[in-house]
Amino acid sequence: MVIDSRTERRYQLPITDNSIQAIDLGRIFTGDEFDLTNRIGNGLKVLDPGEIHYRDYNIDQLYGQYPFEEVAYLLIWGNLPSHEEKIGFRKALNAGLSPPETVLNAINVLPRDAPNVSIVIAGLAAYTAANPTFIPTVAGNPHMYQGNMKLIDQSIIHTLSTMAVVIALTYCHKRNHAFTSADPNKPFIENVLTMMGFVEETTSLPSPRVIMTLDRLWVLYLDHEMTNSTAALLHIASTLADPISCCIGLVASANGPLHGGAIDLAYKKFEQLGTRASVPKLIKEVKQKKTRLFGYGHRIYKTVDPRAKYIRAMLNEFEEESRNNTLLGIAIEIDRIASTDQYFTSRNLKANADLYGCFVYTAL
Repeated sequence: MVIDSRTERRYQLPITDNSIQAIDLGRIFTGDEFDLTNRIGNGLKVLDPGEIHYRDYNIDQLYGQYPFEEVAYLLIWGNLPSHEEKIGFRKALNAGLSPPETVLNAINVLPRDAPNVSIVIAGLAAYTAANPTFIPTVAGNPHMYQGNMKLIDQSIIHTLSTMAVVIALTYCHKRNHAFTSADPNKPFIENVLTMMGFVEETTSLPSPRVIMTLDRLWVLYLDHEMTNSTAALLHIASTLADPISCCIGLVASANGPLHGGAIDLAYKKFEQLGTRASVPKLIKEVKQKKTRLFGYGHRIYKTVDPRAKYIRAMLNEFEEESRNNTLLGIAIEIDRIASTDQYFTSRNLKANADLYGCFVYTAL
């Protein structure tokens, strides 16, 4: 039973596999559909107040217990993998971690100070140009993905690998250092760090501490319901476009200041403040509505984000790094005040987990 608090109307909606179909909510919508997407079940994850479920597992059962590869497998295919299935998944992912020359050229020609999002979009577009057989219109088969589960599975893996390579190439290009080839037998996250050149000087290998941190952090970010960027991807997918083209739209959407771009704006504000001593002035201006505190509040979680407690704990593991990082120190001071000030607490304005996650990245 669903009760529309705006009209007090009652609706009986069928529940299948612990979720409801988005189409069934069409009877309820009376305004902007994007204002009501927070309760749409997608069959992968169910949101309860203060909880996240991946398939039939509460996030508390998965976090710190299962690595990224296994939880990704769970979300894609509905079950935690056996050892053989996990190794097969890993090898399939790693097989796609060699960038085509077209992609390398497309990224290398861009200015090193170009925005990250622009470089990522260019890299993804170059992938579609390097292998257009995945594009239905080019292949002459508009329904090539419909009902073809083998191709869909291949495309999911191909898309994950492609995103990893493009992000690694972007990181390398911005820092003017060489891309490092992946190891076909190493875990996916370790390979991502290797490709980026994010390694220790003494071993030329990724830090086990960094691997463990990302392995936990990425589990928390694996699926997050109907965000704006997810909706953008699904809108494009509804035209029967290929997965990489859909991801280009997703990345463009995430760049908006009311979505992922809010994190960039938050960090720009930290830079403008310069020191912790400037934080009270910022808080005062926020209360006077002279400025906005980006990175606070969340479209889906209006009370508590169940991911935040884990990311806070991760951040505590980098206490020494936090003390030595000016931007991170400013961010933590803003969060300290906002977490106790009545203006913010009465409005349930808390730093969302995406901003907390960026604090972890900064500490790394």
